[in-house]
Amino acid sequence: MEIWKDPNCGCCQLWVEHLQANGFKVNVRDVGNTAARQRLGMPEKLGSCHTATVQGYVIEGHVPAADIRRLLKERPLALGLSVPGMPIGSPGMDGPEYKGKKDAFDVLLVQKDGTFKSFQRYPAHGRMV
Repeated sequence: MEIWKDPNCGCCQLWVEHLQANGFKVNVRDVGNTAARQRLGMPEKLGSCHTATVQGYVIEGHVPAADIRRLLKERPLALGLSVPGMPIGSPGMDGPEYKGKKDAFDVLLVQKDGTFKSFQRYPAHGRMV
C-alpha cells in the first residue's frame, strides 16, 4: 500500500499504524496528499488528510482495515473507498483523548465518475465527558 500524508499529522500516522497492525505493508510518502488525491481522481469533496493506493484502488481518509480487506476480497468495479473528513472514533481518530466517543460515519464506495454510495456504516457511540 502506498500512502501520501502530511509528515506532521499525528492522526495520519496512527492510521498507518492501524494498517500495519492489521497486516498491511505500507510505503509512506510524507509529502502531503492533495496532489496525489487529484492525480488519482478522488473528488475533493470526499477528501481527508491522507490518500493511499492498494491493488488498483484509491483509499481516502480514515478507512478501517476491515473495509479495505472487504474491498480487496469483493473487487467491485470502483475507484475506491473514502471516509471524508476526520470522524472521531475512526482508525487514527480513536485516541484516549476522545474517551471512547465515536461519531457516526460511512465508508463510501466511490465510482470513477465521482458518484458514491455507502459501503459500510458505523454508528455513533458514547459522548465526551
